[in-house]
Amino acid sequence: MGDSGEDMAAKPKKDPLAALLALPGVGKATAKKLSDAGIKSSAGIAKAGQKGLVKAGLSAMISKKLLSAVTKKATSKKPAAKKSPAKNTAAKAVSKAKSTAKKAATKAKGAAKTAASKATASGRKVAEKTAKSDGGNKVKSTKSKDGRKGKTLNIPRNLKDMPWFNKK
Repeated sequence: MGDSGEDMAAKPKKDPLAALLALPGVGKATAKKLSDAGIKSSAGIAKAGQKGLVKAGLSAMISKKLLSAVTKKATSKKPAAKKSPAKNTAAKAVSKAKSTAKKAATKAKGAAKTAASKATASGRKVAEKTAKSDGGNKVKSTKSKDGRKGKTLNIPRNLKDMPWFNKK
């Protein structure tokens, strides 16, 4: 019995955070937050979704990146299965609907841009017109009575000099 007790020693426990640490973009702190929230694997991350990850204490940006990394990993691992004709046509219909929606969104975006540029151009035209015209609001000036040359404005110095004040 000269062994050193290797047979009696308990098997080393697998690190519960190891599965999470293997994911891209997950460090010790993130793995600890996920583990504390009860999320132990990439499947748990996918199940929790973005709201669940935010509740676990991750920021919205990090949770979004983590979800995209998990879905990429999941789609790359799945073997290509044979699709039934019904599933195939359904997938085609979904992809067609997506592309149609994308085209409609692009069209709407272009139309909005065009409308905005037209509005900006018409606003500029109005501003240029306004800047060029004097508006017809010229202040009448009278020749000074004290012998100065040229026309000057008679500006009242106080309330009694105002023309409407002395009306009788």
